[in-house]
Amino acid sequence: MAVFPAKEKAIGMYRTMYKIRKYEESIYYLFLEGIMPGTIHQSTGEEASAVGMLYDLRKDDWMASTHRPAGHDIAKGISVKAMMCEMFGAEEGCCGGHGGAMHTGDISVGAMTANAIVGGNLPIAAGAALAFKMQGKDNVVVCFFGDGATNEGSYHETMNAAGLWKLPVVYVCENNQYSANTSIHLTCCKENPAADRAECYGIPSEVVDGNDVLAVNEAATRAIARARRGEGPTILELKTYRHGGHSRNDACGYRPDAEEEEWIGRRDPVKNFRQVILDHGAATEEELAALEAEVEAEIDEAVEYAKNAKLPDDESALKNVFWEEK
Repeated sequence: MAVFPAKEKAIGMYRTMYKIRKYEESIYYLFLEGIMPGTIHQSTGEEASAVGMLYDLRKDDWMASTHRPAGHDIAKGISVKAMMCEMFGAEEGCCGGHGGAMHTGDISVGAMTANAIVGGNLPIAAGAALAFKMQGKDNVVVCFFGDGATNEGSYHETMNAAGLWKLPVVYVCENNQYSANTSIHLTCCKENPAADRAECYGIPSEVVDGNDVLAVNEAATRAIARARRGEGPTILELKTYRHGGHSRNDACGYRPDAEEEEWIGRRDPVKNFRQVILDHGAATEEELAALEAEVEAEIDEAVEYAKNAKLPDDESALKNVFWEEK
């Protein structure tokens, strides 16, 4: 069983988890009402994975995300205001309004721009880790990917190189049981598609309850310390579950009712960690309610700001697209 942390850390972790949950909820309704453009791939239900992995990471450590990046980006330090502006295509968005939901990021806080190609961020993270190693730095890269990415060629090629070169990278498989609408059990003969294959690459691995933020954080601490010492990569497989569909048009008709009741009804990471905090006396019901009200006000303010924020100039569509010799 994971050790309960200091009060300040526990409350900080809960605040970020609740912020991610409320951000995703607000995005969902904005899309549902037709107020926000584009499409979404949400991380609701996977908050413990993002916060547990990134809470203790240094600002100059880097993080590589997927097509479901909101939780990772907020946990790494991007403001909800910058994220919301990006969702509205505004100039003050974290990517200048050019990225949209699947391409958020801000390298100033160590969040590499998210990569929407399944498995596409794996070799990029390895490249960043190789650069840190060649520069003699002790920085670490944390790279998230889904269970579906473990069947991509980029996964096996990258893991082989990362293990061989002992790169300072932690590869985090958020195993939410499904690749789009296909169960991982229909596409992989292993129970743990990432962890069970790790030995082939000479990389140590752990299987962790991805809905227990404290268990994730302890595993992260071990893996990050190992990478920082120059001992090479670790593969962490976090068992979790997305509450919504693969994207906004997915009604999840392929998921059994009993499975959803177990993961969403009984294993909700935000609701359960809230109760853990109360059980340990780290905060009262009134204190948590006040914290939640602050977060909700921050989200509401970000939405209203982003709705009225300036859009990029037309000329900016060509920015960062073509390289011109000076």
